[in-house]
Amino acid sequence: MKVMNNYWEGFLFAAIVLGVASVLTYLIRFVIGRFFRRAALKLKVDPTRYNFLKNAVGFIVFLIAIIIIFRSIPSLRDFGTTLMTGAGILAAIVGFASQSAFSNIVSGIFLVIFKPFSVGDRIRIGQLYSGDVEDITLRHTIIKDFENRRIVIPNTVISNETIINSTITDERVCIFLELNISFDSNIDKAIDIIQQEAVKHPLCIDNRSTEDLANGDHQVVVRVIGFTDFASQLRAYLWAKNPSEGFILKCDLNKSIKARFDQDSIELPYPHRTIVHKHDGNGLPQVYG
Repeated sequence: MKVMNNYWEGFLFAAIVLGVASVLTYLIRFVIGRFFRRAALKLKVDPTRYNFLKNAVGFIVFLIAIIIIFRSIPSLRDFGTTLMTGAGILAAIVGFASQSAFSNIVSGIFLVIFKPFSVGDRIRIGQLYSGDVEDITLRHTIIKDFENRRIVIPNTVISNETIINSTITDERVCIFLELNISFDSNIDKAIDIIQQEAVKHPLCIDNRSTEDLANGDHQVVVRVIGFTDFASQLRAYLWAKNPSEGFILKCDLNKSIKARFDQDSIELPYPHRTIVHKHDGNGLPQVYG
């Protein structure tokens, strides 16, 4: 009977400890999720560390709860001693099986410490993934792409890739708008049309320095960057407040500039070939392209 009572006492103690751990985890996550996030937005502080802490706090609290249970219940204490005896073999097995998970955790810690990006930043990972950072967890980073889909990338993958951050210090972005015009078209007139349409657009900002203004440089610089087999290549340098507005600016100008080019007889060329017909000495036609 005494053994049975001790068993139920131990079970009740373990249940209470786990219950307290669950409530404590919920409360801490609630405080971090509400108070810290609100304070971070109000004070314009990086909220990444709070999200990471929120994801790690449950693991830490329950780990402490399990240690308390094993240390407080005599039967489990003996069992824990047995486990510690074989800890070397167990650690080797767990370490081998979980090396990927541990690598992701360590990479996640490094991402928070060195902060190549933060929650809310617009980034591109390598050449494949682009979007806004939604969350950084112990194992992975969640990115919302431009189609409103979530890309879940392990932290070790991100640590080994080149990261392009569009918002880490300055959200302004320079957009390259490249257009080809035919050799018969007036280059100066085409440049003037591009500048007029760009300056009229409300999303095109003036990024000229004091020195540029003193030199009389135009708000939108347009350069002839080269020639192809059938066209002159023009590139306009446009500035926008952020990548989203820059994309809209580029799309709108493609439409308005095309309309102006059609109106003012500026031709957008297309590839073509010249076919030459000749005859050999026997009077048979020969075709050269």
